[in-house]
Amino acid sequence: MNTDHNKGDKAFKILGNWERQSQQLKKQFSKLKDSDLVLDKGKEDELLERIGNKLSKNREEVIKILNDTQFS
Repeated sequence: MNTDHNKGDKAFKILGNWERQSQQLKKQFSKLKDSDLVLDKGKEDELLERIGNKLSKNREEVIKILNDTQFS
């Protein structure tokens, strides 16, 4: 049985206006560029990985950052 799609965590979904959120992230983290913040439908895990790699953060830290941005 393949459970890699879970990676042990709940699936993460972007809520709200991603365009606005990505602009906030770029202001907050100058290392992030537009190419790091491309969100393709169903590929949230790839987005988390790109942001994590760029900011040297693990998945949970990136999710917290994104959640804080989504609900601010």
